[in-house]
Amino acid sequence: MQSIPVDTARLGVLRCAIAPETKISNFETQEVKKDRDGNPVWTVAVTVRQDGRRISVIEIAVSGEPKGIQEGQVVKVTGLTAFMWSMGDRHGVSFRADAITPVHATPAHAKGGDV
Repeated sequence: MQSIPVDTARLGVLRCAIAPETKISNFETQEVKKDRDGNPVWTVAVTVRQDGRRISVIEIAVSGEPKGIQEGQVVKVTGLTAFMWSMGDRHGVSFRADAITPVHATPAHAKGGDV
């Protein structure tokens, strides 16, 4: 499986659509998927606004629980990689990141000088 690095700077604003959830590897036993180091894998659904009004939602897998992320919040995705996959007649693209962290906006009135 070939990995393709993704330039997140070109994706515009990334916003959490669905809060982090553990990724399940076996739905019958509810076993949580683990990475090579034994850490649980989590998924976060993120909206991507590429051009104009068109918005896509992608699910990004990340090792370890992303902390402080809530639905609707702007997030920073570090080390985003895309993977092409196929199984029989099915195929698609999966995404994995090194980290997903919340972006904390600075309120305009906190800059000072406002009257």
